[in-house]
Order: sequence, then C-alpha cells, then structure tokens
Amino acid sequence: MEKDKDKKESIEEALMPRGGSLTVGAVHCLNIIGQIEGHYALGESQKTTKYEHVIPLLVDIEESRECRGLLVILNTMGGDVEAGLAIAEMIASMKKPTVSLVLGGSHSIGVPLAVAAKRSFIVPSATMTIHPVRINGLVIGAPQTYNYFRDMQDRIIKFIVDHSRADADRLNELMMKPDEMANDIGSVLDGHQAVGSGIIDEIGGLDRALAALHKMIEETEENKR
Repeated sequence: MEKDKDKKESIEEALMPRGGSLTVGAVHCLNIIGQIEGHYALGESQKTTKYEHVIPLLVDIEESRECRGLLVILNTMGGDVEAGLAIAEMIASMKKPTVSLVLGGSHSIGVPLAVAAKRSFIVPSATMTIHPVRINGLVIGAPQTYNYFRDMQDRIIKFIVDHSRADADRLNELMMKPDEMANDIGSVLDGHQAVGSGIIDEIGGLDRALAALHKMIEETEENKR
C-alpha cells in the first residue's frame, strides 16, 4: 500500500493542472533527455533516461484518473536502440492523448520516440539526426550480425513510417547519405526539414504543443460523454 501511495504522489507531483484543478485537463510532462539507458548502466557523469523507470511510469499515467494526457519533451542524443523502441511502443499504444515536442535534438532512436505520440511538434532550431543502427564493443564478423542490424533497422523504419507521414525509401536515403556528417553516414534535419520530410507533424513550441494536447483532451472527454 505504501508503495502504491508513493507512485500516486510521484505522478501528482509532475502533473500540470489547467485552470487550477488537478482533475480538469491535467497532463503529465515526461522528459526524455541525454542517452536512453538500456541493459547496461552508463557513467555517473552522463545524463540518462532509464527505460526501467519510464515504462512503469507510462503504465501509471495510463491508469491514473487524475492524468488526462501526456506531453513528451525530447532532447536526446540517442542510446540503447531496443530500450528506446520499447518506450516508443508504449507511448504509441496509450489510449490517452499524447503530444511530443522536440527541443534541442532527437538523435537516432529519438526519432521513433518523437513520432510515437499522436501529435508531434518540433521547434525550428531543433535537429533530428538519422543514421543506421550501430553498436559499440565487440562485434562478431558473421552474416548473422549483419542480419541482426538490418532487421533492427527495418523495424525502426517501419515504426517511423507507421506513426508519421514519412516514406520508407526517403528514410533509407537519409540514413545512408555519406556527405553530411563527419566520420559517419546519415543526415541531420532541422525543424523545417523534419516537417518537410513527413517525420514530424508541425513546427511549434510549448504553446502550440500544449494547445494541441488540451484540445485532444477536450475531444476525448466529449466522446466519453
């Protein structure tokens, strides 16, 4: 019981009430910053988003009667691909209204996280970095390794295409561009380019993201009635 109480209090602390009432249009703000930490812990000096913390929090938000919607703020440099995709799948499967806002950057696995929400926004100065799946450390030089990378990349592309207006061929082209990134391949898109490529829905900051979220909340409440 004490554990459940602590969880409830942690949700209520992060709720942003509208009109002074916690139960009218209240939304939870989820920050995804730094690197997405997966199966291996990163250094203490690094900013991380831990998937084992975020996933149960998303369940609590979905089940909470007080929380009416979710605002996801993204400024991430990528990280663990499987952990990031797991969080994206959780957000995409939520019934409650969800809106994402890219500030600063949304690197690599941050792209699926940005498009996972029902509506996505990006500020003009933000960037989205798109590159192929890679791994640090020992790699076994075998066809199975290549197949694993290819299949994971295909799953990521499919997720992005399924949750945005982006085209799979165009995404592959952006991933494989050899002349835009030093010592790497891929593409860096600013806010307008991300919208033009169909990855993000709209240019906008906090005001437009919250306005869209509150409108979705109002429509959801009306449908329930």
